[in-house]
This record gives sequence, structure tokens and C-alpha cells, in this order.
Amino acid sequence: MTIQLPTADGGFKAYEPRLEPLAVTTGTPFTSRTVFSAAHVVADPFADVSPDSPAAVDWDATLAFRRHLWSHGLGVAEAMDTAQRGMGLDWAGAAELIRRSAAEAKAVGGLIACGAGTDQIASGSLAEVRAAYEEQLALVEQSGAQAILMASRALAAAAKGPEDYLEVYGHLLRQAGEPVILHWLGPMFDPALKGYWGSSDLDTATDTFLEVIAAHPDKVDGIKVSLLDARREIDIRRRLPKGVRCYTGDDFNYPELIAGDEQGFSHALLGIFDPLGPLAAQAVRVLDTGDVQGFRNLLDPTVGLSRHLFRTPTRFYKTGVVFLAWLAGHQSHFTMVGGLQSARSLPHFATAYELADGLGLFPDPKLAEERMKTLLSMYGVNQ
Repeated sequence: MTIQLPTADGGFKAYEPRLEPLAVTTGTPFTSRTVFSAAHVVADPFADVSPDSPAAVDWDATLAFRRHLWSHGLGVAEAMDTAQRGMGLDWAGAAELIRRSAAEAKAVGGLIACGAGTDQIASGSLAEVRAAYEEQLALVEQSGAQAILMASRALAAAAKGPEDYLEVYGHLLRQAGEPVILHWLGPMFDPALKGYWGSSDLDTATDTFLEVIAAHPDKVDGIKVSLLDARREIDIRRRLPKGVRCYTGDDFNYPELIAGDEQGFSHALLGIFDPLGPLAAQAVRVLDTGDVQGFRNLLDPTVGLSRHLFRTPTRFYKTGVVFLAWLAGHQSHFTMVGGLQSARSLPHFATAYELADGLGLFPDPKLAEERMKTLLSMYGVNQ
């Protein structure tokens, strides 16, 4: 009962799939941490589109996956990087996703926050960037969701220095009707964001980021830091004004950052919690009891899978996320908007399958095995 998996060196290894999934249970809402999963979108596999066409989304399957996350107590971070914003999903598609998901969240009582950026424009002046942000912020707020002010490629291109970031973000925060989450996405996730906050020196950029927050602490619920640098996140976390939360976006070091230390902890807003949803929720409920070691015992073993999915080039981690959703039975196919299912190699998929199966992430291990064999056969690998 083994499956032959291709390896990076051109060979094969025999792997014996597990027979039973990890036992996970649902329970009461979290009490010690606020936890969002950034969620992927499910493409419509029957749409006659090309990779550069507007996204064709299977709305039923996409919303069903969000209900899956909500059923385990997780919040949904909608229309974010994990949903392929700027990598297959344009603003028109993101706007529809926000409207539909926010309505679904209201219907089921789910926690939701949605990304507001500037991706309806490719570039522009600072005034045009502000207007683009305002349009998206208004839509998110009108939907009834909390807003996440996303990092902007257009702002990164238009800004001449830190003062431009201070002006644009100050303007938006003054306009926001409710406290928002500020998002700092590093260039490993999007190369167009290099030098964000007005400097490629991270110490200087951090100072500007914190200056924005300090000037408007009543309008900032929290920050999401996605720099894959645990020490920097901890430093930022300790320098935040009282009442402003840190939501870790570090898919390499999330167990230690969520567990925290004697000076504080991070909440979570993570792409890796898309495939880890039920297991992550169970771990947080253990943490709610004060059992930090029990939390780490559950979540630490998942880091190997996360580091694999988010390996360089990190921006293609979405391919692994959707691949695992297919293996887990959350969707009927492995097709992505923008054709992004081609962005990772067969050995990469094989390792992702092995690591995820070893963790017991697949509700039906036999289905996952059969789908993995189907993929292998498409590449000419016969079992």
C-alpha cells in the first residue's frame, strides 16, 4: 500500500499513506487570540478563459470553503494575497468576492475582514492612489466587513519617500469609519512592494510604519506583518501603542509568535491557516486553556509543511494551498484562476502531499491518495 513519489533529484521514493486523518473537534469560540485564515478562491474549471482573462470563479465552492473555516471558529481574511489579488484576481473579481463573502458571513455569524487596496489602477499619482484606496475602503465598509488596508503596488511606485506614505495613510485613517488592520507585505510575497514605507532599510521603514500608527491609534485595530522575520515582528509588537494588536503573517514562525512571551503575543492572519484550518483551530482552543506546550505540540509539526509551501519564490505559495484543498476534497478539481496551477513542480506537489498526509490533514486519506495518483499519471508517472 505505497505510492511512488517523485523527488527533486529525479528519482522516486516509496511513501505509505496514513489510513486515518487527525481527529479534530469543533468547540466554543476562541478566547485568547483572534485568528483569521486568508482564504483562496476556487476557479470555475469549465469557463473558457485564458491566464490573462478576468478570473472565472466558482462562487458556490468558494463560499463553501469559507463556511468550512467559519465552522471551526476561524475568521476569514477575504480578498487578500491568498485569494490571488494581483495574481489572477482583478479588482472587479475581488469586489464581487467581498460582497458575496461579507453577506455570507452575516448570514452564518462568521468573522470577516476584507482587503482594500489600489489594484483597479496599475499606476498613478498620489492623488489617484488615494482615490483608488478610498473606493475600495468604501466598498468594504458598505459590505459590513472590517477593512484591511493592503500594501499598494501603485503607492510603492508613486511615493518619493516616507512622507508620502504618512500623508496617504493618514488621509485614509482619518476617513475610515471603523478601526482597520494595516498590512505590511514584504517583497518576498510581491517584488513590486520592495522599499515599502519609503525605504529598503527595514529599520527606517519600521519607524515610518510605527509613526503612521502612533498618529492614529484609535483608527488602527491592528497590524498584519508579513516579513518572515520573527525578531522584527516581536520588536514591532513591543513598540505598538496600547490597544493596537499585532496579527502575525509570518508563515515560517507562527507557533512561537502566537504563543508569545512574557511581554506579549501575536494574534494571527495567515495564509497557511487555509490548509491547516481545523488543526489550527484545535491548537488555539488548547492555548485558550493556558496550555502553551500543548498548543506548540499541535502546531510546531506543521511548520515544515508551511515552509515548503512558502519556499522561494514565495508568491507562488497559493498553488500549494489550492492543491491541498483539492486533495482534501474541498473542491472537485485542481484549476486556479490565472492558470497558476502550473507555478510549482511535480516534486514540490509530491512533498506537499507527503507532509500534509503525515500531519493527518486530509479528512479522507484514500481520496487524497487517489487524487495524488491521478496527478502523477497526468505527468506520465504510473503506479
